[in-house]
Amino acid sequence: MSTPTSPLTHFNAHGQAHMVDVGAKPSTHRVAVATGRIEMRAETLAIIEAGSTKKGDVLGVARIAGIQGAKKTSDLIPLCHPLALTRVAVEFELLSDANAVQCTATVESVGPTGVEMEALTTVQVALLTIYDMCKAVDRGMSIHGVGVLEKHGGKSGSFVAEKSN
Repeated sequence: MSTPTSPLTHFNAHGQAHMVDVGAKPSTHRVAVATGRIEMRAETLAIIEAGSTKKGDVLGVARIAGIQGAKKTSDLIPLCHPLALTRVAVEFELLSDANAVQCTATVESVGPTGVEMEALTTVQVALLTIYDMCKAVDRGMSIHGVGVLEKHGGKSGSFVAEKSN
């Protein structure tokens, strides 16, 4: 009895999870950009903007945490390959009209597999760090809209997410 081929690459012909073999794939320049935001009370955003939290520079610490998250992605996501990252950039934008902090991460590598998971992990870890540093004043913060904005490189080429209204 044969098992149907799955379009999900992390399953073999028998339906078992496995790490994808990328050994024969050519190394190309890979780039992924991901984004997400954390919503909070206006007072919390003002504290972040003023830099007056008891734990220090919230966005500075969150930036470093996001970079660490990118480097540790394969430790967190079981079937991700460990990658030699060439660049991780983490940017924050304070959105006063939405009482939120937007995080955008750009991750790059030269290799046989993409860096989308690293970009997504960067955003999530940075936003979780903001939550951790500000939870003493606002436990109601929530993370929203995490997703890949674009990716470039590799056999599948480029992807750019459609803009949502």
